[in-house]
Amino acid sequence: MSIEAITKDYAAHVAGLQRSYEKALAESGFDAVVVHGGAARKRSDFDDQWWPLRATPHFQHWVALREPGAALVVRAGRRPTLLRVTAVDYWEHANAPESEHFVEHFEQVALAAADDAKAHVPGGRVAFVGDEAAIAARWGIEAVNPPGLVAALDALRVYKTAYEQGCLREANRRAAHGHSALRRAFFEGASSELELHLAYLAVTQQDDPETPYKNIVAYDGNAATLHHVAYARRRPGEGGPRTLLLDAGATCLGYCSDITRTWVRDGGDATSAVFRGLVEGVEALQQRLCAAVAVGMPYEALHDRAHDEVGALLSATGVVRCSADEAVSSGITRAFFPHGLGHSLGLQCHDVGCAVVKPRADNPFLRNTSVIEAGQVFTIEPGLYFIDALLRPLRESEGSGRVDWSLVDALTPFGGIRIEDDVVVRGAIEGGATEIDNLTRAVLPEGGGAA
Repeated sequence: MSIEAITKDYAAHVAGLQRSYEKALAESGFDAVVVHGGAARKRSDFDDQWWPLRATPHFQHWVALREPGAALVVRAGRRPTLLRVTAVDYWEHANAPESEHFVEHFEQVALAAADDAKAHVPGGRVAFVGDEAAIAARWGIEAVNPPGLVAALDALRVYKTAYEQGCLREANRRAAHGHSALRRAFFEGASSELELHLAYLAVTQQDDPETPYKNIVAYDGNAATLHHVAYARRRPGEGGPRTLLLDAGATCLGYCSDITRTWVRDGGDATSAVFRGLVEGVEALQQRLCAAVAVGMPYEALHDRAHDEVGALLSATGVVRCSADEAVSSGITRAFFPHGLGHSLGLQCHDVGCAVVKPRADNPFLRNTSVIEAGQVFTIEPGLYFIDALLRPLRESEGSGRVDWSLVDALTPFGGIRIEDDVVVRGAIEGGATEIDNLTRAVLPEGGGAA
């Protein structure tokens, strides 16, 4: 999707934000808000290196800009004022924006120095939203990240506008190129995890700090570490790796994709065939969960259904010696599927607004507890892993006999499985069903299986 096609919806996006911000300000008792884009931060007080800027999400909700010191002043009845620092610096400069489609929608002020912004802070009761409380103090703003206002602004990010959905669609397209390339490289079996990570960056044309999150590139047993980013630098030995779990995304104008695929190379043995069957089973159940999305359904109910599906797969493949219902009720599935089914997705990989209510105690890692509604975008990412730290207590428990431990031990070197898509909820349609737009499958139809 071209940037031009995406940005045709930007004017409506900004107009909607202006109306919503005016309402939030009035309800919170403020006349204006300064949304700060972020400042450069040192890596250490003992060094002179700086981290690449990760712009404040609330700032990027308005402007796809990563310039240290930038800020936006929003108040009722006025066009927002965009403050940008234009000081000459011959040591380095900020990345140019991917597009300047935003320029005509703001009053722009060029600042010789970041603290010159103080002169543009309006009178009245002003709030500051951003990471830099010290900057707010220098600018004379006392109300830093007031909870009521921040909660209202977070709520605006639950439902994605047409512009935002276009950005998310393009972020999926970009990531799909990397996933396809690494699937081919994995099949060839000659690259290290680090080499695959670097290849993904090259294919998707991203620098490491620009990715939505650190790429997870895991061969074999490393896939049992849910966020494996300590890439092996040594190339695989003879025969190559048997499995690849790749969890990697891309960005477009600040918006993230979050995609996971799991691939298997044929080892020619019975255990490899069983694991491939598990991957194919997770692929099938993931698609059933996507099809089960319904407006009005609590997302936590979809998560519960995922445990039912995992229990059925474990029982059908003989990993457990009990029924699917017993695998769920006894807690066995939680040892094999320990994380939440998914999370809201947008400007942040784990976006805000959909986890206001805490999950049940038995779902401590679920990051989406909202009721599913049209306009939401979230991930659906069931998994099945062989994690010794979680399986050991089960092995030593009274319910140990419900598990085929010889099969588990044989499967443990394969690590684990996760398959993840990004889904837009379109809304209820005729007959009571819910229409979804699977942004990921549109560009990456296969979720896992034989490489």
